[in-house]
Amino acid sequence: MATYKKRSNKSKSSVRAKNIESTKQVFDTLDDSASKTETFVSQYQNYIIGAILSVLVLFSIYFAYDKFIVQPKTAESNLEIFTAQKYFDLAMKSDENKDSLFNLSLNGAEGKFGFLDIIDNYSGTDASNLSYYSAGMAYYNMKKYDLAIEMLENFSSDDEILQSLSLSTIGDSFVQLNQFDDGLSYYESALSYSENSFVRPLILLKAGDLAKELNKLNKSVKFYEEIKNDFPKSDQANLIDVRLEQVK
Repeated sequence: MATYKKRSNKSKSSVRAKNIESTKQVFDTLDDSASKTETFVSQYQNYIIGAILSVLVLFSIYFAYDKFIVQPKTAESNLEIFTAQKYFDLAMKSDENKDSLFNLSLNGAEGKFGFLDIIDNYSGTDASNLSYYSAGMAYYNMKKYDLAIEMLENFSSDDEILQSLSLSTIGDSFVQLNQFDDGLSYYESALSYSENSFVRPLILLKAGDLAKELNKLNKSVKFYEEIKNDFPKSDQANLIDVRLEQVK
């Protein structure tokens, strides 16, 4: 007859003991980690709080600077530029006294700032940036080409037409100063900014003519051919075949 043998509880007790020991180790580890974290926070809390406060202070300073300095300065500069721009527009439309009107736009009139004053007093504003452009154009029309270059090199815009016209006028200024290589370089820079169907063929023709003058005939062909192929209805396409024949 088979005899029933009672299972030993030894193995169960052993497993239970091991589980208890493992659990104890886990809690000990957690306690140790918590203790180390508390120690770290306790030791460095001044630095942590200081860092947080620094961020808050910087944000507050920026907010206050923007609200109480930048915004009022921007609004004020936009009002100031109105008179300068008025005289600039009058000069561009006038057949007489152009230089006098340009001078008023540059130096101010009617108790208002001119472009140069706005540049000096409202640095960083849109009005200051636009003043660099208008001042540069004013100097170019007054045949003060070195000053035109200086002003326009400080102008920057996301508007492709304004940016390309600015660079093209710098190129024109260098040409007037007989610095032809610099002029061509700026025409090429201007072309990299604009695909406008009115502005681009204008610059292409100037670049092509100047490249021809510099005996850079391959470049000249490239500029002329773009006019012929991409802007056949533009004024610049007139006699473009004749120009191409001259450089091929």
